[in-house]
Amino acid sequence: MAVISRGFRSRRPPVDPSRVPPGQYVTNDFPVLSAGPTPHTPLDKWTFTIRGTVGAPKSWTWEELAQLPHEDVTVDIHCVTKWTKLDTMWSGVAIDTLLSGIDIGKSRYVTAFCDGGYTTNVPLADLTNGQAWIAVGYDGAPLHPEHGGPARLLVPHLYFWKSAKWVRGLELREHDVPGFWEVNGYHDYGDPWKEQRYQGD
Repeated sequence: MAVISRGFRSRRPPVDPSRVPPGQYVTNDFPVLSAGPTPHTPLDKWTFTIRGTVGAPKSWTWEELAQLPHEDVTVDIHCVTKWTKLDTMWSGVAIDTLLSGIDIGKSRYVTAFCDGGYTTNVPLADLTNGQAWIAVGYDGAPLHPEHGGPARLLVPHLYFWKSAKWVRGLELREHDVPGFWEVNGYHDYGDPWKEQRYQGD
């Protein structure tokens, strides 16, 4: 009879520490954290809008968004509550695609606005050049409402509160305006590699 050492049962491959920001731990779970109840907007009433300091606002229905080029991306995500989840798989529309053909003028900042009244602020430069998406799918399935579906902003290089759930649009601005958590003490930028969790970090 063959003897199987316990040391060879279900051993997980070691995590490359260079992928984990300071103060974070790796989890296989996907915790659900929200400031309020989960909205459930019917898709036939859902729209996504880019407005603010642009030449003209532009909106898409759910059906129109579905017709745009979608990308599949695999990224690591880092929550301000200190969990990190590696190799998460998403599908969505790049912010570059949505901004194509829009006159952004002197815009330098963005406020993402969402169902439920949530907002968060991000420099425009952090949403372009292949860095951010409007995600509509996760792990091969439509994005679940608890995780921000039908659509959420995905900005994986910043703490995950910047990847606003239930996003309904982007308001471009010339000047920075803090969002919900930023007004309540969270860092204005939120770089996980610099541990920018709270104001003053």
